[in-house]
Amino acid sequence: MAYGARLEELTRLVMAARPAPYWLDRPDAPPAREPLRGDAACDLAVIGGGFSGLWTALLAKEANPGRSVVLIEGNRIGWAASGRNGGFCEASLTHGADNGRERFPAEFGTLQRLGAENLDAIEAAIGKYGIDCDFERAGSITVATEDYQVGELREAAAADGSMFLDAEAVRAQVNSPTYLAGLWDKEGSAGVQPARLAWGLADACERIGVRIAERTPATGLASDQDGVTVRTRGGVLRARRVALGTNAFPPLVRRLRPYIVPVYDYVLVTEPLSPAQLAAVGWQNRQGVGDAGNQFHYYRLTSDNRILWGGYDAIYHFGGDVRRAYDQRPATFAKLAGHFFGTFPQLEGIGFSHRWGGAIDTCSRFCAFFGTAHRGRVAYALGYTGLGVAATRFGARVMLDLLSGERTELTQLAMVRTKPVPFPPEPLAYLGVQATRWSLARADRRSGRRNLWLRALDAAGMGYDSLAPG
Repeated sequence: MAYGARLEELTRLVMAARPAPYWLDRPDAPPAREPLRGDAACDLAVIGGGFSGLWTALLAKEANPGRSVVLIEGNRIGWAASGRNGGFCEASLTHGADNGRERFPAEFGTLQRLGAENLDAIEAAIGKYGIDCDFERAGSITVATEDYQVGELREAAAADGSMFLDAEAVRAQVNSPTYLAGLWDKEGSAGVQPARLAWGLADACERIGVRIAERTPATGLASDQDGVTVRTRGGVLRARRVALGTNAFPPLVRRLRPYIVPVYDYVLVTEPLSPAQLAAVGWQNRQGVGDAGNQFHYYRLTSDNRILWGGYDAIYHFGGDVRRAYDQRPATFAKLAGHFFGTFPQLEGIGFSHRWGGAIDTCSRFCAFFGTAHRGRVAYALGYTGLGVAATRFGARVMLDLLSGERTELTQLAMVRTKPVPFPPEPLAYLGVQATRWSLARADRRSGRRNLWLRALDAAGMGYDSLAPG
């Protein structure tokens, strides 16, 4: 089929899908909570109703049941990144072992231990509170689709203890003619229905006494000797301490704004696979999968045997705006569909049920950074760069430790005490991101060889391994 006709066919196919996140598009979504109106006061105010804020509120209340905690969310619980991701719940706190080893070599072992403990604690909390979120600790496979990636995966297996799979072995797990090798991490990843996890965490928070207000955007912060004033559209919230979990949205602490840029990522979900289609791809162990390129795809099975397929394109808009209009990008959806059928030609003709996009809070070191403002009364955790489903619980612990003012294992980590390199102002930020995307695509076509631009970013501490979440 000619390229133009094929592109037209793929565009028709993806545009027939619902323009909504699959995870959020559910009849059992909880009803909206009332917004905060007038004046209120609390010991701890949490701003943001995604995973970062929800874990902070829950852990704070568990640690001190007498502490009054109020969480405010500008829209609905879990509606942004927490309900739009791929549902990969990863142990890594550093966006992968390579990034962690390079940036935090002296404490990499500690961060790996803390990440494994964090994933265990998430699984325990889901059990404790009876959260029905399809948590499935199935592990993940990184697949090589180019010859040069095979050796890289073999080296990674030797360094990290994951299982190296040759072409025959990896295709026995998930059947694609594009696979040349694989790296199977059996313990460090789980699949989850992220929206239901967010809804379940909100319910758990309320059961132990946290007050949650939706449709209550915070518009500003001010502090004095008695605490912090959070201005909202409907009133004022006074708090002794404040935790910020605002993700890719402009931080309320203005000096943090150069440290993150919102990069848009896009996702498709297929119709449910028939038994014959599922047999054709295998996937009996239901691992999450990601390919090893710089611009890579991530994909997994849902509980009803659809395939979620996302990544590759990572789109930054001039000025760093976060807009609802950016959630849909037909050209990217058609590109993703073409890549999908290239990976799974045996599924040619299957339809897609959902398509969506969302902003990733990207920082130059590709893993979260932390700190305080307003003389230690406000804490923040930002910059998860697409791998925050699990790491946000760790970030919540860091924020609470920072707000306590106590010296803890977490507050002494170099990861917590250091910041990433800030992004330059426009138009340099936009030009830099575009140059990086072009260079990464070029490296993928040239056996991973990084050009002068990528090597300069590496030297500056801003080296990109990918522009999409795992």
